[in-house]
Amino acid sequence: MSQAEKSKEKIQLSEKEWKERLTPEQYHILRQKGTERPFTNEMKELGDGTFACAGCGNQLFDSETKFESGCGWPSFYQTLEADNIQTADDNSLFTRRTEVLCAQCDGHLGHVFDDGPRPTGLRYCINGAVIDFVSVEDEEESD
Repeated sequence: MSQAEKSKEKIQLSEKEWKERLTPEQYHILRQKGTERPFTNEMKELGDGTFACAGCGNQLFDSETKFESGCGWPSFYQTLEADNIQTADDNSLFTRRTEVLCAQCDGHLGHVFDDGPRPTGLRYCINGAVIDFVSVEDEEESD
């Protein structure tokens, strides 16, 4: 099995293991479909790099696709690779939304809306507490 195939394998942990791996806030968001308060973790001015799922390390977004949407959460107009995320209908809170999930660990990341900028017109509104930024310099050091 190649490294690319191995990295796409589903991560399946018990709730106890998730609680040991994640902070209480990350557990609430990723495993219980919670959210953080807006404007608490926007991740501004981080430079070039990628954003990965805090639960499993799955690479989700490139910093070049991050934009300021004013919604209070980190926003991206495109995923790093389409198969790194999954979406699902979310009819909670008396509205219809599209939930964004990590394809590798099924963790709740946020929601996607169709009011984003070109070229995709999408706005992936993601909880900052559940994504880790990896700078280009850090990526090069780990290679």
